[in-house]
Amino acid sequence: MADYTDNWEGKIENAKTFNLKVEIENLGFENAIFKIYNNRSIINYPFNAVNLDRITIPFTENISFEGVLSKNGTAINGFIKSGLMLYHLKLVKSGNNSFVGDWNILMIDELKAPDFYLSVENGSENEYQAYPVLGDNRFTGTWCDNFQKENDSITFSDFKTGLQFKGKLLPNKIHLEILLGKNVITEIDLKKSVTDWKIGGFKTDKATTIPELSELENLIATNSFPNTHSVLISKNGKLIYENYFEGYTANVPHDMRSASKSISSAIAGIALDKGLFKSVEQSIFDFLPAKYQVQKDSLKSKINIKSLLTMSSGLDAIDYGINANPKSPAVEDNYQKSKDWIETILNTPMINTPNTKANYGSANPYLLGIAMDSVVSEPLELFMDHYLFQKLEISNYVIFSDLNRNPYFGGGMYLTSKDMIKFGELYLNNGKWNSKRILSKKWVEDSFKNYLALQNTTDKNGYGYLWWHHNYQVNGKNVSSIEARGAGGQYIFVVPSLNAVVVITSGNFRNGKIQQPEIIFKNHILPYLKKLKN
Repeated sequence: MADYTDNWEGKIENAKTFNLKVEIENLGFENAIFKIYNNRSIINYPFNAVNLDRITIPFTENISFEGVLSKNGTAINGFIKSGLMLYHLKLVKSGNNSFVGDWNILMIDELKAPDFYLSVENGSENEYQAYPVLGDNRFTGTWCDNFQKENDSITFSDFKTGLQFKGKLLPNKIHLEILLGKNVITEIDLKKSVTDWKIGGFKTDKATTIPELSELENLIATNSFPNTHSVLISKNGKLIYENYFEGYTANVPHDMRSASKSISSAIAGIALDKGLFKSVEQSIFDFLPAKYQVQKDSLKSKINIKSLLTMSSGLDAIDYGINANPKSPAVEDNYQKSKDWIETILNTPMINTPNTKANYGSANPYLLGIAMDSVVSEPLELFMDHYLFQKLEISNYVIFSDLNRNPYFGGGMYLTSKDMIKFGELYLNNGKWNSKRILSKKWVEDSFKNYLALQNTTDKNGYGYLWWHHNYQVNGKNVSSIEARGAGGQYIFVVPSLNAVVVITSGNFRNGKIQQPEIIFKNHILPYLKKLKN
């Protein structure tokens, strides 16, 4: 492999290669067929579809589909579990007992660049690593492992998307197949790179501008606010501004990172509203299997649902800001490397009495997700879809999962910016959307209370039920905002005093500009909103 340790590149011929069609034929019969295809047939899996209560299709190794037929029989809502991703699909009836939908496995609607790159590293005899990179950097990348070599064949896997890679080593060339299980999606011939890789750099489509926001658009266009991907503003329930940058569009779900913690909070609220658990005062140990009860002691027994929602479990689970303890087993990067995430977190020392001090850490909402999974009678992702996303008319989204392939409440969902606006409006309207009650008013009120200050953040922000509090000074006046926040600059700003919701998505994962949206919001959007008549 030393001879192949280099940068390689090729072209993906069809921009829609990874935009797969999914079809179920003969639903309700023994001779049903589950199909996945692009310009070639990829999956053609026969199954018995007589039982329509829940449709489960394990169509290839470690990848499956599970869905539910709507009451009116016109659609199937479900998920493909592939790698660590739970891809939501809505298959719509297209004929007699036939249902069709789309699966965008790379989370983008169409490749804006055909370039495919492969970095082969640390080659020595049969040892190597290989990392694919797309010229279209709107795809958030692969997490590859399981590097194998046998004679002139190499294989490796992306455990994030579930894609498999198989390469044939040829003189001055690598012939690479990208597969779903053992089924080929596409093939690419790679040659050694002789120039630097060209990644991203997509021009922004010119949108209809609001004069008061033209300065903001110019600053984004000239890279003064780098890696800004979208800015949307809703006022009085109406979308009044929508703009996308760097190739992003209304159809591309964006990596929300920890901003989706606020969605996790909503799911807990829905479960409580439905009486699936008694109270936020219940101990986390009321929801855990017997094998974890040995971790219970007089102090840890006081960790309850409320303390998980308010980041005040008392565990040494700090993983945000300069005060984080990198050696703590409950830091996100640490517990996610362990075999048993729950055990690792519960073994963590206590540094405070629960519900007395708040320290931001993803281990808290992760345990919340475990609790919610224990009280619902169906797979948690189907519960989330049925009681939240379908009611918000959201179908184009992806959920990041844990090692057991259950929704990870610590963050990592992919939603479009317009759907993020919907979620913010749900809370702005006290749990209603389009006049439909989804969350109780009490849960929204409780969620937006300022319980404790986050000790490990620079601004010592107040914190609600997985919602941030922040105050902005505009022309000498204070404006309070309640926010969902995620790494890289993913923000949902809910501003009750202005009856407004603002969404900003970004890609500042490595340059320290994670709070750039706050500057945009304070200096450009709030002054504009303050000038508008109610």
